[in-house]
Amino acid sequence: LVKCLSSQPKLDPFKLDGIVLTHRHLDHVADVNIIIEAMTKGGIQKRGTLFAPFDALNYDPVVFQYLRSYLNEIIILEEGKSYGIGSIEFITPIRHNHPVETYGLKFRLTKTISLITDTLFFPELSNYYKADCLIINVVCLCSNPSKVIYHLCLEDAQRIIATLKPKIALLTHFGTTMLQADPESLANELSKNTGIKVIACQDGMMLSFDQLSE
Repeated sequence: LVKCLSSQPKLDPFKLDGIVLTHRHLDHVADVNIIIEAMTKGGIQKRGTLFAPFDALNYDPVVFQYLRSYLNEIIILEEGKSYGIGSIEFITPIRHNHPVETYGLKFRLTKTISLITDTLFFPELSNYYKADCLIINVVCLCSNPSKVIYHLCLEDAQRIIATLKPKIALLTHFGTTMLQADPESLANELSKNTGIKVIACQDGMMLSFDQLSE
């Protein structure tokens, strides 16, 4: 919420029509309750839709019960289903390999935008996320054979980008090893290796659809 109000231009949470939770882990949902409060003006105006996996709403839920009545609708995400809100359509193509119920997103707008959120790499990923703009959560610099960490590494990202060949690929959700290695330099290296424009995301970064037509 602080980031919304301090950004330039300012982002007004009351203008939100919906919220999508890809999965219930704290680093992805820590602000969901306060954003619902802000979106509905503390429940004074019932509005908005929440999209979330089943396990984010039931056993050990991350969305408070009292806030749910503030929303117009709560929709449970499922594998391979399509959803819409206003003029925006998106699908959750496949359940990811992650310790909790997790889904990536593919938005169908004037351009297609895919988000590959947290997951252990599996070959089928590249079958479901072809898009003009591909966003990949890249937590680890390298995989660790001695310890399974259910996140993508840089090598995984390169493999996915080379297979899907989007117009542009965005790397985000960096862990410590990625940050220490300088994400911008790593993105430039991937651009050379794949022939695709790859950008390391920064807080507040904006991307124009015009850039997807270049």
